[in-house]
Amino acid sequence: MIELLTGSLITGFDTLISYLSEHVLTCLIPAFFIAGAISAFVKKEAILKYFSPDAKKSVAYGLASVSGAVLAVCSCTILPMFAGLFKRGSGIGPATTFLYAGPAINILAIVYTAKVLGFDIGLARAVFAIVMAIVIGLIMALLFRSHDSETKKKMAAMPQAPAKKTQDRPKWVTPLFFALLVGILIAGTAQADWIIKFPVIYFLTLATAFVLIYYFERDEVTEWGLETWDLTKKIFPILIVGTFALGMISFFLPPETFSPFFGSDTFGSALLASFVGTILYMPTLLEVPLIGTTFGYSSGIMAGGPALALLLSGPSVSLPSLLVISKVMGAKKTLVYAGLVIAFSAAGGYLYGIIIG
Repeated sequence: MIELLTGSLITGFDTLISYLSEHVLTCLIPAFFIAGAISAFVKKEAILKYFSPDAKKSVAYGLASVSGAVLAVCSCTILPMFAGLFKRGSGIGPATTFLYAGPAINILAIVYTAKVLGFDIGLARAVFAIVMAIVIGLIMALLFRSHDSETKKKMAAMPQAPAKKTQDRPKWVTPLFFALLVGILIAGTAQADWIIKFPVIYFLTLATAFVLIYYFERDEVTEWGLETWDLTKKIFPILIVGTFALGMISFFLPPETFSPFFGSDTFGSALLASFVGTILYMPTLLEVPLIGTTFGYSSGIMAGGPALALLLSGPSVSLPSLLVISKVMGAKKTLVYAGLVIAFSAAGGYLYGIIIG
């Protein structure tokens, strides 16, 4: 018993250390600064125009669903940005579409999937992920209409911020500022050597500092820092605890435990795969070798349906991310969101298995 407990603790710490070393510097820190900037610098009117409950659906869901192709982030990185949008009055539909699409439609992961696991499953992953992101968002908006009604009342009652000197700031400054922050995030997460990445990140950081110094007021920069810290203290501790707990669970239930159940293109296999993907934490791109090697897709042990179901659910949700999401939008909405991801991932995998099989 003591040996099992010790082993699970060691695995938990190993998982946590690996997570911190791979994601904090290059993913989470830029993501928290972007989220803080959304809360501090993006006007309420802009959020209401593109992501509010009253926004044109084709615009709101269209922008949210293609976010992954632009940001190329994992589920842990999208969380602070999702929290920032949710805090500023985004409708629950566009916000959850953005939440799912960010990691699911990661262009790097789609290309890597097609290259390693095959073009057919890579294409299927891209198509199903885009459709799922929009459908899940629409269903969330339909189920939680009362939340959107409360959001509209809250935003309407919010007092108009007093005019600042920033009204004289050129219109291109704020978009440039966000482009630089996103550039730092993309450069940090790029699959390239640090000899190449470091000069790019250094240049982008200097450019960001230049824009802040010459175009932003001191109180604006302070507000940005406070908003960033507020999101960090709410989200980061939960991610730490959730990642450690997941590491302990993986000691008792390693991925190989489920491999014998993924050999056929049945709905039950796809459902189990999507459920396992929802619990496991899969850093960006790691899902490809995990499915190809550990679960045995490349060697023919794992069928195509369960493989796609795992690809659709795993990168977008995990136990740590669900804990954070519940902190942002409540346990009930989080459970419904997780259930939708599991159900649609299983359905997509099963349909793919029927067609390809």
